[in-house]
Amino acid sequence: MGNTQGKPVNCNDAVNLNHFRLLRVVGKGAFGKVRIVERKDTGLTFALKYIRKEEVVRSESVRNIIRERRMLEHLNHPFLCNLRYSFQDMEYIYIVVDLMNGGDLRFHISRKCFTEDAVRFWMAELGCALKYIHSQGIIHRDLKPDNVLLDSEGHVHLADFNVASDFRPGKPLTSKSGTLAYLAPEVYEGTGYYFEVDWWSLGVTFYECIYNKRPFEGRSQDTLSENIKKAQPKYYVTNPAVSVPCLRALGSLMEKDRSRRIGAIGFETFTQHMFFAEIDFEALERKQIPPVFRPSSEKTNFDATYDLEELLLEEAPLEARARRQKPRAELREDATAKEIREDELHRLIETMFEPFDYTLTDYQGNAADAIAGVVNPEDCLPGTTTSTTHARQLSQPDQSGQITSPIQHDASSIRVPPYENMHPVGEALTANDSTPVPHPPSPSTGVSPSPPPAPSFHRPLPHTPRPRGATRQMSKSGGVQMVLNEAGSWSELAHSSTLPAEGLEGADDKGKQANGMMSFFSRKKGRDRSPKPTEPGVLGKEGARQIIS
Repeated sequence: MGNTQGKPVNCNDAVNLNHFRLLRVVGKGAFGKVRIVERKDTGLTFALKYIRKEEVVRSESVRNIIRERRMLEHLNHPFLCNLRYSFQDMEYIYIVVDLMNGGDLRFHISRKCFTEDAVRFWMAELGCALKYIHSQGIIHRDLKPDNVLLDSEGHVHLADFNVASDFRPGKPLTSKSGTLAYLAPEVYEGTGYYFEVDWWSLGVTFYECIYNKRPFEGRSQDTLSENIKKAQPKYYVTNPAVSVPCLRALGSLMEKDRSRRIGAIGFETFTQHMFFAEIDFEALERKQIPPVFRPSSEKTNFDATYDLEELLLEEAPLEARARRQKPRAELREDATAKEIREDELHRLIETMFEPFDYTLTDYQGNAADAIAGVVNPEDCLPGTTTSTTHARQLSQPDQSGQITSPIQHDASSIRVPPYENMHPVGEALTANDSTPVPHPPSPSTGVSPSPPPAPSFHRPLPHTPRPRGATRQMSKSGGVQMVLNEAGSWSELAHSSTLPAEGLEGADDKGKQANGMMSFFSRKKGRDRSPKPTEPGVLGKEGARQIIS
């Protein structure tokens, strides 16, 4: 599929769809789909998200898409799902990212019960990812098991920056952006917050990996928010028992007092905690410590019906649509206000969704600085909705069908609101973060204190020697995890790689497997076969750590 013969492709040109072999469709989002693709010149495998421009324009999400892409182009770390390419043609915008074929963390913890060693390894790698994005002036705001992807070796990668935001000293954020059950108490209290909320979310994810349930629940949003603001999770008696260091690490991450929350007051408070002290974090970031748990290479972690849907239900598959595209028609003189607005948004995409190629990029800049310009994207449009002249300059596709923008913009000239949350209704909320925060009451009043002013990334602590682990062998990197100007390793991905289905919140949906030619329509219900008890990092099937009281 997608390997049709044609004239030779010059892969030295600006990146475009012709540079890739189109493989399986493995996911579906709000505006488009996700499929595995392979570079024709290198054989490297990636995940391609293709998003229909008409859908983005119709939902008024253009500025949000631009913001997320600009943010990702400045982030590059061994434990992130990194942006590799971006481009567009007349009908679609394309985002190419690292392919992670080990499934997401939700997929695994809903089927297996993991040892503390396996969970410790995941949380340590995620802590490194948080340290990096915070140093870049970015808050993720939606860390949860669904947004943590595993590569083929078992390393974790933080993904989905849909609601991520830059932050500035003295300007705390105030919106309830993210997934409700993972929001920190200070988000619900509305007094403003900085990156410390990501460390709380890490604690909630940590708790879920240990107990296979969330620490805070509620039948309504109000009940849930009240339980989170109390910050009193229950630590169950289990068999086998959860160790004291593990329990203390959970409590230190889900600490209501932000001045005592580990990670938030300095990365060393996280690395020197008794639960994580045995890890050599420098070796960890170099991927010199092999993961405790390695995903099975014999199972697929995506819904095969997406591939069939592309063939049977779409008006034309992506390959055919890419060959038949035509420029949009000129705007009529008697165009309505709605048509004028849509035309302007299309031009905004054409001029400001810029091509990106990670092989030509220097990752020395700061992500927050790059997106903190003072110009609104729509201010760059030559016309507005009130203009009386409707003529526009058409962007012309080159021979490959790729858009060549008539206007060039500096990468740091955009200030746009956060990318819309693409999770199901009721799971997440977004709002404008630019609202000034009034000065909250002092702690003596009994009301939650204001956020710490412009928290530093490292707070000096008494030096405590950290025990070093044994010398370990370099492990291969899963996926196409290629980190430039970093200490990460390079690797190639097997051509049979897979990707977890995108946007599936329920564990039942992710566990369904297909058997036989027509089983796409009548899949067996229930989870996969239980893992072997001797599998490294796994206690047993779901429920192996029994809650006694």
